[in-house]
Amino acid sequence: MARKRRSRASEFKPDPKAATWIKTFRLTAQQRLRLAKWLLYVLTIVGCLVVQDVIMSRIRLFGATTDLAVCAIIVIAILEGTEVGTLFVLIASTLYYFSGSAPGAYTIALLTFLTTGSVLLRQMYWRRSRGSILLFSGITVMLYEIGLFVVGTAVGLTIPSHLIAFVLTGAYSVLAMIPLYSLIYKIGLIGGNTWKE
Repeated sequence: MARKRRSRASEFKPDPKAATWIKTFRLTAQQRLRLAKWLLYVLTIVGCLVVQDVIMSRIRLFGATTDLAVCAIIVIAILEGTEVGTLFVLIASTLYYFSGSAPGAYTIALLTFLTTGSVLLRQMYWRRSRGSILLFSGITVMLYEIGLFVVGTAVGLTIPSHLIAFVLTGAYSVLAMIPLYSLIYKIGLIGGNTWKE
């Protein structure tokens, strides 16, 4: 009987009294891969912002240029799906506004609502493929640029004759989205998908 009591007592060991911060924040291999994916997404958007503000803002073709950061935000959100993409586009559009590159605070609402609607429509009615993601991303960018024009005209920041420049900016952004999609898609494969259709 004394042996049974000793063996039962030795089965249970008390918890360690203190945990180090390294043990507390230990990540699994999958979590490290997903963290790397999101860091690469952030670096992609920051790179797009730098290229847009330093290089592309000086190059104008028929009075229009691209909107690379918006393209990257939209493609990432549509690629990630409704659960992750909608939260991402809200955070990213807010940070885009605070970066100083956005035309105004209304970009937060425009990007969030248009991209969320596109993500939902794409996921409800279309299979997940390169074509469907690029199609809905392109439609979203064009609607975003037209939305910027409508709000800018209502507020008095632009005049109705500049509509062509906004449409051309949307078209150039859609063209720039094709190589950008390849980079974002490769980054999105790191750590696996967060959702499956």
